[in-house]
Amino acid sequence: MRVLVVDDDEIHLLILRKIFERSHDLVVTAHNGLEALKVLETDHGFHVILTDIVMPEMDGIEFLMNFKKQNFSKTIPVIGFTAGDVEYYRKKSSVAFDSLVSKPLDFNDLYTLAKLKVDAQLN
Repeated sequence: MRVLVVDDDEIHLLILRKIFERSHDLVVTAHNGLEALKVLETDHGFHVILTDIVMPEMDGIEFLMNFKKQNFSKTIPVIGFTAGDVEYYRKKSSVAFDSLVSKPLDFNDLYTLAKLKVDAQLN
């Protein structure tokens, strides 16, 4: 599985990279939505995108709105995660995330959710 992880927290990026790489998944990281969009300009081959909501330069909601304008975006689920109020961000976003969850204490939960989304997309 090819995964794009977007977060401004280096520790979160490292933890998520390690979790996915344990299953031999390929992980590409970006530090904000703007950087993620630049990655996606040349690489559309991701199976899932995980993005933090609160980030500098371009947050996860702005990223999602810009990403969903792309033709190829329909085949890539986007999972948003935040330490903030999930319901607030659901209402704030004019475009729905495939899933929007609270930042888990155990990032394995995000891994499991990503696998489920990709499996559902493939079937």
